[in-house]
Amino acid sequence: MQLRPEALDAHLEKTLAPLYVIASDEHLLLLEAADKIRETARKQGCTEREILTVERGFKWGELQAANSAMSLFGDKKLIELRIPTGRPGKEGSQSLQQYAAELHPDNVTLITLPKLDWSTRKSAWVSALQKAAVHIDIPIVERAQLGGWIASRLKSQNQHADTASIDFLVNRVEGNLLAAHQEIRKLGLLYPEGKLDFEQIKEAVLNVARYDVFKLNEAMLTGNTSRFVRMMEGLKGEGEPLPLVLWTITEEIRTLLRLQTGIAQGQAAGSLMKSLRIWGPREKLITAALRRLNTDTLLQALQQAAQVDKIVKGLRVDTLLDDAWDVLLQLGLAVTRSGAKSA
Repeated sequence: MQLRPEALDAHLEKTLAPLYVIASDEHLLLLEAADKIRETARKQGCTEREILTVERGFKWGELQAANSAMSLFGDKKLIELRIPTGRPGKEGSQSLQQYAAELHPDNVTLITLPKLDWSTRKSAWVSALQKAAVHIDIPIVERAQLGGWIASRLKSQNQHADTASIDFLVNRVEGNLLAAHQEIRKLGLLYPEGKLDFEQIKEAVLNVARYDVFKLNEAMLTGNTSRFVRMMEGLKGEGEPLPLVLWTITEEIRTLLRLQTGIAQGQAAGSLMKSLRIWGPREKLITAALRRLNTDTLLQALQQAAQVDKIVKGLRVDTLLDDAWDVLLQLGLAVTRSGAKSA
């Protein structure tokens, strides 16, 4: 049974299933969902809790033993199985399939996993768990949804803020949902219920944004210059390896150039996208970027990327500054600003 995350509370008010599977890369939301299941299990007599973590050397017989062993006090038992990699291996796959088929009526089992990739979701053990379990797949809270998420959390503690204040919070906590949660809780402790003004939020909230290098391209593709600059500064401050940032930007430029060239030669954009494994939200970003970028801009950017690579390797380039981060920022901005409206 597939269950939407927002439907978990209503589900637990009616029943408690023998098996739950939660898959997510959003650790805060996974933890909150798991806590709700644990609390309901305790209220319904699961006074003993056994935690198993699949790591190097884990013996899958422990899972079967936990399922078959009686609780020390004769009560129901909560068994938690944590699979941090999302890959149980051949033995684990067989054990999980057997486990799903032989659930103990006096136990509640909670299995937690990271978000599973497409190929893993097609595996036999995942199919077996989905048939036997209440399966909850919690998506990442992307930047576009973060403002609404923050507003909802503020509302739950009887507080609210205007759009500018919410945007300020988004910029400070982007990519770090746990920190966002902590900052929102802090606002609840510092200030009374009601509307929070901008100065209150600015004074209370730390700059805890954590920027994902692979999200940097999203800002570049959308032409969002302020976000691109902010992310570059964040990546530099966090000590992100410069070669990785350069590679990320350069590969995106190469991809755009391949598409521009292919389309100019009469190839269908859809076919080119599929050949380059571009689909979903990324396809929309790429398509929008292609409308505003021309081939000359991309060629110049690729040539400058080669020069930046020389600086990263310690070679001097007379026409450029010696600060590779600054040169890379200018390179990214050339692509971000080209044909874009000011952000």
